[in-house]
Amino acid sequence: MTKPWRILALAPLDPSLIRGILEPVAGDAAELVFPAERERSALLDALADAELVLADFSGRLALDAEAVAAAPRLAFVQMPAVGTDSLDLDALTAAGVPVANAAGANARSVAEWAVGAAFALCRHLAWCDRRVREGGWPQVEMLGRGTRELRAQRVGILGYGAIGSETARLFQALGCAVSYWSRRRRPDATAAYRELDDLLANSDILVVTLPLTDETRGLLGPDRLARLPQGAMLVNAARGGIAPDEAVLAALESGRLGAAALDVFDEEPPPADSPLRQHENVLLSPHAAGTTLDAQLAIASAVQENLAAVLAGRPVANVVNAVEPLVRRR
Repeated sequence: MTKPWRILALAPLDPSLIRGILEPVAGDAAELVFPAERERSALLDALADAELVLADFSGRLALDAEAVAAAPRLAFVQMPAVGTDSLDLDALTAAGVPVANAAGANARSVAEWAVGAAFALCRHLAWCDRRVREGGWPQVEMLGRGTRELRAQRVGILGYGAIGSETARLFQALGCAVSYWSRRRRPDATAAYRELDDLLANSDILVVTLPLTDETRGLLGPDRLARLPQGAMLVNAARGGIAPDEAVLAALESGRLGAAALDVFDEEPPPADSPLRQHENVLLSPHAAGTTLDAQLAIASAVQENLAAVLAGRPVANVVNAVEPLVRRR
C-alpha cells in the first residue's frame, strides 16, 4: 500500500475548516498535520517530514530559504491566495519544488472592493459616517470637501493580471476612462496602455493591483507619487510595500494625494500609533479585499483541484515558478 502523503497546513484558519476543504479530496491518500504552534520553531520542526504544504497567506509562517532547507521531503507548495511574497520562490525553485497559487479566484472580489473604495473616496462616505455618528450633520461641509462623480475620473491601473483586468472592466462599465501599466503589454486589454510615468500623470484615481516582487517593491515612492495630479486618489489592493506607508502619508500631507483607500500596509496590522490610522482622508481596510464568501469558495475549489491532481499524478495548475507542474515524491 502506498504511504499517505503528508500535508502540512500553515494557513491561519480553524483546523476544522482546513480539514473540511482537504479531507474530502485526500481521503486515506494523505495525512493532514499542523504545526504545534504558530511560531517559527514549530514551523521548522513540522517541515522536517512535510511533503505538501498549504502555505500561510498571512505571511507569519513564511517559507524562506531557511525553511525550505529544513524540508528535505518537500514536493509541492500550494498558496491558498494569489500573492506569494511570503515564499522564497528562488529557494523553492532551486529545490525543484513547484509553487502554485489561486490565480483569478478572488479577482472579482478585489475588483469590486477597488470600485467600492473609489466610490467611498469620491463621496467622502467614511468621513461623513464618522461625523454623523458624532452627532453632526455635515451636509454643506461635505460639499466643501470636493465630492466627485466617479464616472468623471480618469482611472489608472497598475498591473493588468486577472484582478487588474476585471477592475478595468468594472470602472469602464461606470463610464470611466481607464488606462493601465504592467510589466508587459496585454494585447487583449480593453484599457489603453500608458508608460508608467505617463499613467501617473493622467490618473485621477490610481488603483494598484501588482504583485509584490523585487521589481515592484517601493515602485510608488515619493518621486512617483509626486507625478500624480494634485488631489489624486490612491486605491491600493495589492501590497503595502509597493506604495510604502511613509511615502503615502507624505503625499497625503502635501496634498498631492487627496485621499487613499488602503487594504494593505508595510506592516499588518499597522502599528496602533500609525498616523494613517488617524488621517481623515484615509479609508482603512484589514487586507480584506478578497475575503468575500464567493472568493473563498473559489480559492477552496482551486486548492482541492490541485490536491486531487497531485494524488492522481496529474500536473497541478497555476504554478508560479519555473518548475515542472507534475509533483513527484522525494
